[in-house]
Amino acid sequence: MSVFPYKYDVIVVGAGHAGCEAALAAARLGAKTCVLTINLDCIAAMSCNPAIGGLAKGHIVCEIDALGGEMARNTDATGIQFRRLNMSKGPAVRARRAQSDRLLYRLRMKQVMEAQQGLDIVQAMAGRILVKDGRTYGIESTVGQEIHGKTVIVTTGTFLRGLIHIGLRHFPAGRMGDPPSNSLSRSIMELGFKMGRLKTGTTPRLHAGSIDFSGLEKQAGDEPPPWFSIMTDRIPLKQIPCHITYTNERTHEIILKGLDRSPLFTGIIEGVGARYCPSIEDKVSRFRDRPRHQVFLEPEGLQTVEIYPNGIPTSLPIDVQIDMVRSIRGLEHAVIMRPGYAIEYDYADPLQLRPSLETRLVQGLYFAGQINGTSGYEEAAAQGIMAGINAARFVKDMEPVILDRSQGYIGVLIDDLCTKGTKEPYRMFTSRAEYRLMLREDNAAARLTPIGRKIGLVGDAQWDRFQARQTAYMNFLERLKASRITPSQDVNNWLESIGSSPIRQGTTIFELLKRPEIKLDAVCSRFGLEAPLPEVAARIEIETRYQGYIRRQEEDVKKFRKWESVPLPPDLDYSAVPGLSREVIEKLSRVCPESLGRASRISGITPAALTAIRIYLKKLGSTRDARDYKE
Repeated sequence: MSVFPYKYDVIVVGAGHAGCEAALAAARLGAKTCVLTINLDCIAAMSCNPAIGGLAKGHIVCEIDALGGEMARNTDATGIQFRRLNMSKGPAVRARRAQSDRLLYRLRMKQVMEAQQGLDIVQAMAGRILVKDGRTYGIESTVGQEIHGKTVIVTTGTFLRGLIHIGLRHFPAGRMGDPPSNSLSRSIMELGFKMGRLKTGTTPRLHAGSIDFSGLEKQAGDEPPPWFSIMTDRIPLKQIPCHITYTNERTHEIILKGLDRSPLFTGIIEGVGARYCPSIEDKVSRFRDRPRHQVFLEPEGLQTVEIYPNGIPTSLPIDVQIDMVRSIRGLEHAVIMRPGYAIEYDYADPLQLRPSLETRLVQGLYFAGQINGTSGYEEAAAQGIMAGINAARFVKDMEPVILDRSQGYIGVLIDDLCTKGTKEPYRMFTSRAEYRLMLREDNAAARLTPIGRKIGLVGDAQWDRFQARQTAYMNFLERLKASRITPSQDVNNWLESIGSSPIRQGTTIFELLKRPEIKLDAVCSRFGLEAPLPEVAARIEIETRYQGYIRRQEEDVKKFRKWESVPLPPDLDYSAVPGLSREVIEKLSRVCPESLGRASRISGITPAALTAIRIYLKKLGSTRDARDYKE
């Protein structure tokens, strides 16, 4: 048996979006780190569409940046189109989205990884997790070499027993062109982990030169580009447009005729797919009354002709894919450069995780990304950075960092996985966050950068920039509150001109901004105030206008934290709690919630069950009087 010459604090298996953030976080926190990847040329590969962000996902990217992660910076450096979404709706659901140059995205991330002190990158396939006395001590590669480490983070994406489907043909692969990781999947199951099977898919890639863009709707990015990272000052790459087209009745007819050769409809695919992002054949079959579906043509980069037709993921046979694509307006002569396909893969039930993302079965072993049942680059990266942070802290015998649901979308994501689990690919939505008005993109830095700084992940440059922005925010807010306006004909004429009612008594500019029709830039122009930075202005405008709603959510958070502060002993015997049903005992024993608040979010746990637990804890003398926890 060969043993790798170096020992590590943290070993990361996989170098996708979760693996990159995990490895960088651990190394930046001073842990000697090694990341294993099947192919050094595929670090941070964008296996699906070449985009970062979107609704709720953009929030996650900003939170990763606030904690000291890399995804936002990498996106800003390689983005070729930036847009804000949902701008006609409330601030809680607005988000940024960027098209990235697929090649440049992975090349830059590879450079960042290679330049990181304390981080080694090794091309190898993990075959077995090494465990002794319930604790991991490294991995064994498929060529029989042991690599020893104090902790292991598994971030395998779709590679665990990956199986690609195109029509009625299928073959093993982690993604098109890369081998699957079969032995590692067996190793995880042999350790006693409960595994399941999921499915995702991707679209055919088209040659831009074969597309007629002339009759299609052009969609340009926003100017100036709304970048993600607090450390970004400008977008370096040329910005280019996307285009929109639609399927039609002829497209749907072709798809329906090909269902007899669809692996999805013939029962060949066993894995559960995502409801929110179905294949085009699934959409057409389920929504037969809809005459068309949108197809968003996304360029894959500045130096390639490949186009990603977002909206038509498919596993139909090649000949059906060609006919389907060419039935769409603008794509009548389109050339398919890469076929669309579905991929099945193994995942581990996330109920087997602690909130730190350490597994309950094996000490020092962490799971992050699609292995936990999630989908999306952003969800994976969020888990990666938290797993990297906590693995590094584990090595130093420090308490893990756990974000709760009121602190960020990252907290919502991990809490959902650990308490509710998932039977289908999990995707983040703004609707999953109870306190989403407080968890906006514009205040992500204010919420999480102090945490990133405290744990040592936010460097001096980012901290100085954050503090400068916070100072600008506080100073301008105080100026608004101190600037008084007295009623006059001139002021009231101006208010009338912008559709607002006149004032009858003196007020402050701060109070005036609570009116939804009054914008901060208009106020600055009218009263001679120097406008703050756009990021500061957005936060001030939102927090002023929605002050009442935000205060209401702050009160809800206080109640939430009261329940979260009631700890549940890890060895609590739920079968000894009077009044609990067998189903409730089974669920609580499986999840082992750390607090009464977390127990309340487990599916099937009733208020009566929580009351019974609370009374039982009171009798044990391990918590305060039950009356303290009434809402």
